[in-house]
Amino acid sequence: MEEVRLQKYLAECGIASRRKAEELILQGKVAVNGKVITELGTKIKPNKDIVTYQGKKVECQHEYVYILLNKPIGYVTTAKDQFNRDSVLDLVKTNKRLVPVGRLDMYTSGALILTNDGDFVYKVTHPKHEIDKTYTVTINGIVKNEEVEQLRKGVKIEETDEYYLTKPAKVKILKTDEEKNQSRLEITIHEGKNRQVRKMCEAVGHKVLALHRSKIAGIGVKDIPLGKWRYLKDEEIKKILKENIEKSNH
Repeated sequence: MEEVRLQKYLAECGIASRRKAEELILQGKVAVNGKVITELGTKIKPNKDIVTYQGKKVECQHEYVYILLNKPIGYVTTAKDQFNRDSVLDLVKTNKRLVPVGRLDMYTSGALILTNDGDFVYKVTHPKHEIDKTYTVTINGIVKNEEVEQLRKGVKIEETDEYYLTKPAKVKILKTDEEKNQSRLEITIHEGKNRQVRKMCEAVGHKVLALHRSKIAGIGVKDIPLGKWRYLKDEEIKKILKENIEKSNH
């Protein structure tokens, strides 16, 4: 009988992403055969050992689902929120225990994937394997060509008490409005730093007025109304994983 790491098993059962599962173990919220485990290297035999999370038995759902949501503004991407704000999980009615793949801040709308496949979450969100994410950004002021070039090459943004140089991005001007003193850009990045696009625009002197993630790995939400969702097609799941593998090999 093949042994698996405890955090991998928890992720595969849809409890949380693998990284979050590691935190749950370290917090003493997971037990194996009645014994609380706090060691990350622990391995289990899935068909023999009884795993519990916060006292409830963990049972794997072998039917994986992959959902593409067009997230509205005002929803958080956490399952439970300390301020009792609306969660993206409130928008998706299913009996599966879903987790968001990555995050979108409360004031950003657009493409968000939810799934109960922990291995998929790990592959897609691991820093080595980031996939392309395309945003439509409305900023104040008329953007200059040299500022667009800066964004393309990489800018320094603040990241946990230090500065981080963003990797090259694809940037194009969609529209400039002299009357409103606003510009609209399309920015494609493959990193996942917190509030990265907002910080990038601020780094070249422009405040973000509206932010919408239009595509993940080239898969868009143009045909999905805000607040609605659909299942990802098999070929779309394969495309995301294929792009993920190609990125990690470079």
